[in-house]
Amino acid sequence: MHALAALPAAVPALGPKWMDPAYLLDQYGGAFFWIAIAIVFIECGLLFPILPGDSLLFAVGLFVATGQVHVNLGVAILALCGAAFIGNVAGYEIGRAIGTPLYERDGRVLKKKYFDQTTDFFDQHGNKALVIGRFVPIVRTFITVVAGVSRMERRRFFTWSAVGAVLWAAGLTLLGYFLGQAFPWISDKLEIAILLIVAVSVLPMVFEVVKHRRQAKAMAAEAGEAAGDLADRTPGSDRRA
Repeated sequence: MHALAALPAAVPALGPKWMDPAYLLDQYGGAFFWIAIAIVFIECGLLFPILPGDSLLFAVGLFVATGQVHVNLGVAILALCGAAFIGNVAGYEIGRAIGTPLYERDGRVLKKKYFDQTTDFFDQHGNKALVIGRFVPIVRTFITVVAGVSRMERRRFFTWSAVGAVLWAAGLTLLGYFLGQAFPWISDKLEIAILLIVAVSVLPMVFEVVKHRRQAKAMAAEAGEAAGDLADRTPGSDRRA
């Protein structure tokens, strides 16, 4: 009997059935691993962000540890890291190739201000922008395209995209593998583990939003104080008269 038979066919919190790794394994068996590679590649660069990249990486490691996927761990990690990196390269080259028309047209989805903001983001955060963005759903899809549109220098992009790909793909796969070895029962609670991974994956984005809001408030307060000081220095503004 299949080890995952006790799992629900679809977990509402995870969305459609095809976003549930347990469902994919149950339906496609040995082809699951190649489907996981294809999904990682697509999510990382082909403008289709609503895919279960994080959960699939974790699930591959878990399924290898529990013997449900018969692939060498080292081979799996190399293949997934390669798919993540090549996906980023594809997204970058798409953005670089069609970037000028998109930039000039100022479309409804990809606006010129987004390109300008992304360039500023790279200038402000440096190489870590490509690594942090890898761990944030949706962001990891579009950051590569916008980097290409913004004409980020290729060597810099490729180098740090590779770093991000290894940390993301290898890190989550190894996490699933070691947890699967230490706690084999986690296969029966896969949906809970995936929900935790999804929650953790959005923390960098939440942190950046909170940080941005605090900086904006601080700048607004400083601007208000500066305006008050200027008004006090302006002739005729002496309130003691």
